[in-house]
Amino acid sequence: MARRRRQPQDVLTKLHVQHVQDTANDHTETGSFPVIRKRRNGKRSLNANTTRMRLLTSVLVTVMCALLSFAYMIQINNTKSTYETMSEDELVRLINETSNQVQSLEQRKSELTSQLNSLKATADKQAAAQKIAKQNEETNGILSGRLAAQGQGVTIRITQGTKADVDASTMFTLLEELRNAGAEVIAIGPVRVVTSTYISESTDGSLICDGTALDTPYVIKAIGDPQALANAVNIAGGVGSRLKVKYGSDVTVTTEDEIHIDEIRQAQQYQYATPAE
Repeated sequence: MARRRRQPQDVLTKLHVQHVQDTANDHTETGSFPVIRKRRNGKRSLNANTTRMRLLTSVLVTVMCALLSFAYMIQINNTKSTYETMSEDELVRLINETSNQVQSLEQRKSELTSQLNSLKATADKQAAAQKIAKQNEETNGILSGRLAAQGQGVTIRITQGTKADVDASTMFTLLEELRNAGAEVIAIGPVRVVTSTYISESTDGSLICDGTALDTPYVIKAIGDPQALANAVNIAGGVGSRLKVKYGSDVTVTTEDEIHIDEIRQAQQYQYATPAE
């Protein structure tokens, strides 16, 4: 009985003491306030929520993968069952249709390949034709004197004769000898030599080439094989020897690796001749 009476008294005593302490803490004059303690279970609850979310996500991903796998297997089984349920005639028809489609595609491929090759051949022919046309244009331009030219060749220098003036016939013979030796382009003084070139003499004995008076010393430039052109002039008994012996002229032939003939002339306008069809 004594123990039972002490317990209520102890509880009342503790409540009284706690009430006194709370009153003292709440008193505004003391400047003290109730002590508030932080809970330590907040972080644990946050970690628990994160773990739950991760677990839930993993479960959902696993379920989705399982569903996709199941659907894929069903599709495969349905495809297999489709072919398995087909009759022999249907399978033969399906194979024939597939073979026909393959043959059609192969034929279409061959047609496209043939068209591509034809286009390439046409493009190559056009390119070749353009190349040939350009070459012909350049060749005709050089032969007609409309275009400047360059290349290896010789430069011939002929002084005024001490015995007699060089006549037109001898100078024209020199040009012919150069042509026969393979000269592709020739210029004498300021005049470009072409197929219609002529040389004449004026009343005072000077030379005229295509209506242009030539000054001495006469300078002739020729593009071609340098050695062949030099031999054509210097050959014994040739035109070079005649110029030296008969006219008393000094003839100098210089071979060069690069000669520029910039003398050009306008294309000749033909009055009667026209291209043949």
